[in-house]
Amino acid sequence: MNYTISQARQALDNREISSQELTREYLSRAKEKNPVLNAFITICEDEAMRMAEDADIRIQRGEQGPLTGIPFGVKDAICTADIRSTASAKVLDTYVPPFDATVIRKIRAQGGVIIGKQNCDAFGHGASNENSMYGVVKNPWDTERVPGGSSGGSAASVAADMCVYSIAEDTGGSIRQPAAFNNIVGLRPSYGRNSRYGVMPMASSLDTVGPITKTVEDCALVMEAIAGRDPLDATTVPGAVPAYTEGLRESIRGLRVGIPREYIQDLPNNLQKIIDDAAEQFRQMGCEVMDVSLPHTKYAVPVYYIIVPSEDSSNLSRMDGIRYGVRAKEKDLQNVYMQSRANGFPAEVKRRIMVGTFALSHGYYDAYYKKAQQVRTCIMRDFEEAFNRVDVLLAPTTPTPPFKIGEKANDPLAMYKADIFVGPAAVAGVPAVSVPGGFVNNLPFGVQFIGPRMSENILLRAAYHFEQATGYGKRAPI
Repeated sequence: MNYTISQARQALDNREISSQELTREYLSRAKEKNPVLNAFITICEDEAMRMAEDADIRIQRGEQGPLTGIPFGVKDAICTADIRSTASAKVLDTYVPPFDATVIRKIRAQGGVIIGKQNCDAFGHGASNENSMYGVVKNPWDTERVPGGSSGGSAASVAADMCVYSIAEDTGGSIRQPAAFNNIVGLRPSYGRNSRYGVMPMASSLDTVGPITKTVEDCALVMEAIAGRDPLDATTVPGAVPAYTEGLRESIRGLRVGIPREYIQDLPNNLQKIIDDAAEQFRQMGCEVMDVSLPHTKYAVPVYYIIVPSEDSSNLSRMDGIRYGVRAKEKDLQNVYMQSRANGFPAEVKRRIMVGTFALSHGYYDAYYKKAQQVRTCIMRDFEEAFNRVDVLLAPTTPTPPFKIGEKANDPLAMYKADIFVGPAAVAGVPAVSVPGGFVNNLPFGVQFIGPRMSENILLRAAYHFEQATGYGKRAPI
């Protein structure tokens, strides 16, 4: 089957298939493949069929939108009304939100069909999906390898055609890295482009919501549905949402493409060749390709792992067993707090809370958190200066193809370094999209395009032309 959004839309509008038939087929695929991949925590069959029935009525009346009747999945760290939302942590094992996140409400308003909630690293803490309290997600390209994180279930389910697309969240790379590891498309929008309301917060100054899709065109379609100002999120920017799909096919001749030397200077030859081939592809399309420098790139991961745990320690303080989720059965309040958190958080979440609490503590705030914010400003300025010379940046999404499950599990620093190429854009708040860039030993390798704030239309156009010229995304896991 392997429908894209565009293909499913055409089939539904031409009455070749109903939403109920399409949803039933995807539910069947999800239930068949989930025992192996563990991509979904919750498959909501009854709710999905009710949504599909409503979507069919809309279609019969001619009231459909681009996403009406199309089955999709949602990262479990994003709230969905009346559907369990655990963030992959036992502390929220029984939590059923009474409301939708704004991005989900917008898709539901079009008649989108939620088929389930997808496994992830707990509260977004991880780059491999090994930090879920509901088990490791496996990569459909090689089930001995990780799918990436933290949105590993969202990416694996799209790559394995268990749903048409996913809505996920990216704090430091959680959309782009899994997309790269699964040979699909993932967009981290500019900070403030999409509402964060209803997203379980990790680091409030970095969290963003975006799509994981099979094609760039699908990514643009989802962005048109979910982007825009939200009075429930003061960080969202005002202004009309661009018609992303209309600009995809416009020529990119004359586009200035920069390759940051800090991203490629230590790449092994086989990965360097992928970037060189991508650069040559843009030259053949009439683009100007040049080297640029982002000199503070090497500080992005340390900055990220000071700021994020600091904001984490504050945000997760609400998860105490009293206000949300599972409460430990203890005789006094202090032990309720202690045991609810001890049993409800995995080790990586506890580690980051401790690091963040230390960084914010008296006597260390200036040395760590304040200093990290100052260096963050330097990283932002690097991007601003680069974008005075170029329109987009071309870079690898990850330093390696998908690695083996367990390979980095006992080495937090090695795991953190997996974010080395996705972290800088997140710290700077600029948009970046990962697209299939080639293969290494039959494993996917992604390239990403990074642009100035609110330049998603240009990024998606560049990504679309690269996708069409190379065709790497047409290859699916066996």
